[in-house]
Amino acid sequence: MVFARAPLAGRVKTRLAPRIGAAAAARLHARLIGSAVRTALDARCGPVELHATERHRFFDTLNVQVRLQRGRDLGERMQHALRSALRRHRSAILIGADAPSLTPGDLRRAVRWLSGGTDLVLAPAEDGGYALIGARRLSPSLFANIEWGSADVLAQTIANIARAGLKKRLLRTVWDVDRPEDLERLRGRRFSSAWRRGARR
Repeated sequence: MVFARAPLAGRVKTRLAPRIGAAAAARLHARLIGSAVRTALDARCGPVELHATERHRFFDTLNVQVRLQRGRDLGERMQHALRSALRRHRSAILIGADAPSLTPGDLRRAVRWLSGGTDLVLAPAEDGGYALIGARRLSPSLFANIEWGSADVLAQTIANIARAGLKKRLLRTVWDVDRPEDLERLRGRRFSSAWRRGARR
């Protein structure tokens, strides 16, 4: 599952907009979404879904099933998506659309760990959050009392996992695109061509 906001100018990548403009920030967000979908498809771990905050015509170009997120905050929305997926599959992986450094190999490794008995797999992000969460089992309190958007998201989630008595493993640490300095890391990356291939799929 790829979690994403609709690429609307002024409502996404707001910390990048002062440098590149709101319209360019929205276009960048759309390319990142396309790149995340391509990464999920290339991993070949199972069916791919896009879980969006709202409908948008761009999502129709990606040729994957689109579902709407449900919940009052990010934690509720992820809990609902994972719980629903686990009714249909033995395990489920949820990734954000902001981490072009995630690879298909990262997703495949998460699947192997989940198949081997790990309850939860996370890919830490440099900013203190995480770019991927894979689940075989869930706890109702998994996403409780998380300060979303803070540098403590990963630590608070790991604490919840420990309290629930679940087994976890961590993938390598990745970086995401959220701040102006992150734009430099995108230079030379070919995620835009991956987005175009995904749009034609």
